[in-house]
Amino acid sequence: MSRTVFCRKYQQELPGLEAPPYPGSKGLEIFEQVSRQAWQEWQKQQTMLINEKQLSMMNPDHRRYLQEEMQKFLANESHDTAAGYVPPQA
Repeated sequence: MSRTVFCRKYQQELPGLEAPPYPGSKGLEIFEQVSRQAWQEWQKQQTMLINEKQLSMMNPDHRRYLQEEMQKFLANESHDTAAGYVPPQA
């Protein structure tokens, strides 16, 4: 049986990650409070932001920006999105 967490984004018990996605306390916090579904959605959002805004992971300001947007996204707060992106209809 997979482990579950109370996801801070969706406010319900959902399957959790198999391992912390980052080293240190930030990775442990995500591991304990973010569902696998929310993390996968963030990874897609992050990819769109990197591509749309032409971010470089070598740039500390760009990494800081992504960290801030990740916190907002996972907390279900208003966050930056890729301009002009229209999600597919279900």
